[in-house]
Amino acid sequence: MKFNTKTIHGGQQHDPAYGSVVPPIYQTSTYAQSTPGGHKGYEYSRTHNPTRNALESALASIENGNYGLAFGSGLSAIDAVLKLLKPGDEVVSTNDLYGGTYRLFTKIYEDFGIKFHFIGMENSNKIEAYITPDTKLIWVETPTNPMMNIIDIVAISKIAKKHNVLLAVDNTFATPYLQRPLDLGADIVMHSATKYLGGHSDVVMGALIVENKDLAERLYFIQNASGAICGPQDSFLVLRGIKTLHIRMQRHCENGRVVAEYLSNHPKIENVYWPGFKNHPNHHIAVSQMDDFGGMVSFTTKGNNYDKAIKIVENLKIFTLAESLGGVESLAGHPASMTHASIPKEEREKTGVVDSLIRLSVGIEDIDDLIADLKQAII
Repeated sequence: MKFNTKTIHGGQQHDPAYGSVVPPIYQTSTYAQSTPGGHKGYEYSRTHNPTRNALESALASIENGNYGLAFGSGLSAIDAVLKLLKPGDEVVSTNDLYGGTYRLFTKIYEDFGIKFHFIGMENSNKIEAYITPDTKLIWVETPTNPMMNIIDIVAISKIAKKHNVLLAVDNTFATPYLQRPLDLGADIVMHSATKYLGGHSDVVMGALIVENKDLAERLYFIQNASGAICGPQDSFLVLRGIKTLHIRMQRHCENGRVVAEYLSNHPKIENVYWPGFKNHPNHHIAVSQMDDFGGMVSFTTKGNNYDKAIKIVENLKIFTLAESLGGVESLAGHPASMTHASIPKEEREKTGVVDSLIRLSVGIEDIDDLIADLKQAII
């Protein structure tokens, strides 16, 4: 089954009760039993829910995995991965990553005795120097948030396997429409399903997908024991979003390309970060592991002027100034004061997250309207 068909049918079956084509919303916390322990596969909705199970099957299908797990948020999905570790373990993470991930790592898990190394991973050869006998996890975002750096998943998976270390990839920006990390050697794929998988800015959810049964069972235990699950209504919304993922991503990519090229030729813009440019660092890796380059674009104004950047995002009319990304509507953000504010300024700027950086989530509106909006805002 090819991807465009998987988004609609992958891992799905008609509801056995009445043949419903769309998985029903099982809005229930518990299930009747004929005798103690005698049930029809469901006993309590923190552990299992038919709507959530349908979503988890769909997630596994589109990522070419065997097991999917849905959580109440992207951060709760990451939290589940970190709970695989114990005090004294070490994690090697990319240094350009979502601010909430950085906050979880440094403000929560460092206090539990987990040690983190934040490094640039654009050159995979640098990673091995940070791996010790205590290293248990490599955490990767690619493309990274918000600098759009590209990391070689195949190369890093070889290093991870050599040292018997788990490799987890945050695939939120690319989505499985563009990139499938399990096929490239990753052990765990993570999504903020709030973003492109849901696609309509109306749900908060996270997801993990794995191939290995033992790893899946450990994560299912954590999911159930910790309880950070999503509800059936949210599961229904993300299932519905997945059904149009392929056609939405096609337009996101088309519009993202035009916006990136427009900004790169604008006299008041200094740098544009988009992996589709041939001169983008590791563009050749993006070509090898991605099917297109997505709808996320970051840029800086000339002179690294904070006030100019703020004025631009305030001037936008079709692009909405808001947190998040991946919805059908175009969004603009100022990472230094919004999504990455939890990262200390000195650390942010080491990775390029300067005060003039603006991040765009290019939506699926008419491209002429989006370009006109940017034109009137950048003055």
